[in-house]
Amino acid sequence: MEIKTIVDAGPLVGWLNEDDQWHDWSVAVLTARRGPLHTTEIVLGEACWHLGGNTQPAHALLDLVRKGAIILARPWPAHLADSQKIMLKYPLMDAADASLASLAEMSPKATLITTDSRDFKHCRGLRNRPLKLILPE
Repeated sequence: MEIKTIVDAGPLVGWLNEDDQWHDWSVAVLTARRGPLHTTEIVLGEACWHLGGNTQPAHALLDLVRKGAIILARPWPAHLADSQKIMLKYPLMDAADASLASLAEMSPKATLITTDSRDFKHCRGLRNRPLKLILPE
């Protein structure tokens, strides 16, 4: 299956939390996408944690996974070494963001939606290609 849209925790949290600073932007950007959104398990866990753990918004996010609107891509363990190399190349990048950068490199036509310009705006991955990003302005 071709991955077209990869999504980070920030937009997922913004989508489901009306009080989040990125709520309006996240709703507009994510609802405009066609087809399923893809993320990684570590990013899903991060988003659930930011949504308050065992809360209605976290369960709404998990329901989107169960219904297939969000698909969990699994770049690890096969591409874990690549994620670690990305983390070493970009010392401020955590494992969750590196999993998305690895996924983006595996799917070069995919767009990554994130609110995290610090980690992704200058990321060129291991193949020295810029990631296709959608960031808030």
